[in-house]
Amino acid sequence: MIDEKSVFEDLQRVQLPALFEMYGVDCVIDVGAHEGEYADRLRAGGYEGEIVSFEPVPRAFAELQRRAASDERWSAHRLALGREDGSTTMNVVPGTLSSLRPATKFGAGRYPRLQEPEEVEVEVRRLDAVIEEALGGLGGRRPFLKLDTQGYDLDVFAGAGDAIQKFVGMQSELALMEIYKGMPHMRRSLRAYEKAGFEIAALYPVSRQTRTGRVLEYDCVMVRAKVLKKGKTAP
Repeated sequence: MIDEKSVFEDLQRVQLPALFEMYGVDCVIDVGAHEGEYADRLRAGGYEGEIVSFEPVPRAFAELQRRAASDERWSAHRLALGREDGSTTMNVVPGTLSSLRPATKFGAGRYPRLQEPEEVEVEVRRLDAVIEEALGGLGGRRPFLKLDTQGYDLDVFAGAGDAIQKFVGMQSELALMEIYKGMPHMRRSLRAYEKAGFEIAALYPVSRQTRTGRVLEYDCVMVRAKVLKKGKTAP
């Protein structure tokens, strides 16, 4: 089977900057930034606007901070985001699978590294609060929200409160199978996003069960069509 993830990452390099141009995106809130891979892809695709990245895992944040230091329009913050301010334990593993949620039996079986996570205490903030601190609010901006938190995207979304109405688009992983305990199903996440006014622009398979061919997660790109920039038309 082809490496679908690499294929769709290449497609995103083309599609996302095009959508950003259509919707006048001038600020990307990058939640679950890991080491800055997403921001690097945006820059490679030609996006030149502001990027504000959040990553709570110490080792990943150190590399994220290093990369962001050479880009004056990219800032990095060592934080987890959620429904409420506070602190909690994060299950840290090598790679990009660290999560605020514990793994299910299925998840730990598929990804053995999830079986013995390192527990790390992390600070958790609401998105609406940190936006005020990091950007002084969203007045006059056309922001895009990217979520990649291994089962916690809907919690981050809830923590945006009324500020979510300022976003012209968003990106989130939608789960069809439960890798982490309490991870919301794709249907539940989509209901919340669509209720807030977002509509699907693209779905990319993130991971697939090789034995059966079933998709485990989709990467979903959504836009708020009613705020399309004046003079722009959808492709």
